[in-house]
Amino acid sequence: MASKRVERKIELLRKQLNYHNYRYYVLDQPEISDFEYDLLYKELEALERKYPEYVTSDSPTQRVGGEVLHEFRTVEHKVKMLSLDNTYSEEELRDFDKRTRKVVDKPIKYETTLKIDGVAVTLNYQDGKFVRGATRGDGIHGDDITQNLRTIRSVPLRLLTDEAALHDIEVRGEVFLPKASFLLLNRERESSGDPLFANPRNAAAGTLKLQDPRAVANRGLDIFIHTIPISPAAKYRSHYAVLKRLHGVGFKIIPHAKLCTSIEEVLDFVAYWQDRRENLDYEVDGLVIKVDDFEARSAIGFTAKSPKWAIAFKYPARQAITRLKDIQLQVGRTGRITPVALLDPVALSGTTISRATLHNEDEIRRRGIKIGDRVVIEKGGEVIPKVVRVIKEKRTGKEKVFRFPTRCPVCEQKTYRLPDEADWRCVNSSCPAQVKGKILHFASRLAMDIEGLGYVLVSNLVDQKLVKGFQDIYKLDPAHVADIERMGEKSAQNLIKSINQSKDRPFTNVLYALGIPNIGINASHLLVERLHDIDNIINASDEDLTKIDGIGEILAKSIKNYFKIKKNMDAVNELRRFGLMFSAKRREIRHRALTGMTFVFSGELKSLTRNEAQELVRKLGGHPSSSISKRTDYLVRGAEPGSKYNRALKLGVKIIDEPTFLKMIGSERTGKQQ
Repeated sequence: MASKRVERKIELLRKQLNYHNYRYYVLDQPEISDFEYDLLYKELEALERKYPEYVTSDSPTQRVGGEVLHEFRTVEHKVKMLSLDNTYSEEELRDFDKRTRKVVDKPIKYETTLKIDGVAVTLNYQDGKFVRGATRGDGIHGDDITQNLRTIRSVPLRLLTDEAALHDIEVRGEVFLPKASFLLLNRERESSGDPLFANPRNAAAGTLKLQDPRAVANRGLDIFIHTIPISPAAKYRSHYAVLKRLHGVGFKIIPHAKLCTSIEEVLDFVAYWQDRRENLDYEVDGLVIKVDDFEARSAIGFTAKSPKWAIAFKYPARQAITRLKDIQLQVGRTGRITPVALLDPVALSGTTISRATLHNEDEIRRRGIKIGDRVVIEKGGEVIPKVVRVIKEKRTGKEKVFRFPTRCPVCEQKTYRLPDEADWRCVNSSCPAQVKGKILHFASRLAMDIEGLGYVLVSNLVDQKLVKGFQDIYKLDPAHVADIERMGEKSAQNLIKSINQSKDRPFTNVLYALGIPNIGINASHLLVERLHDIDNIINASDEDLTKIDGIGEILAKSIKNYFKIKKNMDAVNELRRFGLMFSAKRREIRHRALTGMTFVFSGELKSLTRNEAQELVRKLGGHPSSSISKRTDYLVRGAEPGSKYNRALKLGVKIIDEPTFLKMIGSERTGKQQ
């Protein structure tokens, strides 16, 4: 009996502390003093120390803990984390509204929220407890950063509700560093001699990459929840209403959100926040506008990269004036030559700017840019600095016209510019700058993820002619690497170990690592899922490739052109001999038995919930919808079906029962529940 009393006391203390954490960190409305909170916390801590058998992972005392990690585990998102299309134009917002209203034949409401400039993450809850958190990554896979997210006080470890529909959910949010915390962090780094963070977003991203949760806990990160990708229950038709409910059960949601009934109301909201955002304690670079109704979202659909029912409006970039000291040319891995402005350092949006892109020769001529000019710079999209205007009235006569060289600044081979292109290119595939860029891409995180193969080392390897292409890194002699400046025997051994470990990377990563023009990680996933191995991709016709959803004519042409080049094929064959994976393992080819099919569910299912069934359809390549139309492939009929069933009968949509649906998805359901 005594043990039961202890267990009940511990549970009561946890509930009290979780509630007061919510009042303090989420609502900013504490009901007790810090002293009273500390007394409760110490009482719980003492009981858990005395009775360790009652310690659970969701206890407030376990928020910061765990061993230092050596690496982050990669996890797969249940629902893809897509990015948003964005615009700076009110006209494009109106076009978005027109497109939306053409699809949806009922009044539309737009959920409009501040766009937080932070790091996108996803949080998963089971039985009301926080079990996993991950970064966006490539949208399909992300890093498991659960331990780091647990340290954020506004992340509830246990939800404050008994509502079953909210116990097993996934929510998305933006981790950010408040401006005050950012300034404090940089002051501390400055006093200790550490390099300063450029802006709050970089600081937040860098903090989440730390492998010691205790260090993360000291940084003062915060989070706003802004999305639940799947409606938790049929009664929740409004995303805005779900967010309000989530706020009531423990989540900190983006403040000042508004449900707008017209695009004019959205535009008024855009104008309202343009200057007022500067007074907030977190960076806001725009607004996010989303169709509020879940059923309408399903009808509107998605592109390969973005939901069609949402758009981000970004505010015009902030500007500054400085002097353009010189123009430097950079050669990329594809041979493209990009002019870069070297500037007198100037502060802009929390960052010190000393370089800016000039895009190409035509851009320099169009703007009349000369070396020595006073220029206006801005951060395009709040990220990449660029020169937008010359202040010609401040010229002294000493400014110099810049002439684009006809030879590569790195290899001195002749450069070319095709009539239909704006860029000059070095077509020498052996140009050291191109070789370096290709190796760096090959070794990057989303590709082969070779630790230690950074810019300085790659430059040394190429300059000393130890490698001529990315395939040569698998031939490196540890002794030769050890002789490179700042390397040594231990570092060389670690590098070779990381290179050898990269041979086990999945085919998707290898395909992306090849650096096929225009083929990013998402396109690599699509190719692997559909064609499975390199020979199928090489031998696929243009028609075969464009049949893959998400692979258009431009991407198909890039793929065909890449494998026509003998040097590229030689590299692929050499990598094959080194043992890299050029075909997908069974687990890498996610079974896509329902690709392209649209499913609607009506009535109660016996063996799984509606959300589980919809999730399985998505996982298998299909599209779960909440509304019946002529485009619906199947209606799955459960017990006591409703009006959707009757509409399916009228439209002639194929109707199947639950056992038939389970047979279609096969072993996938069994695998999901293990």
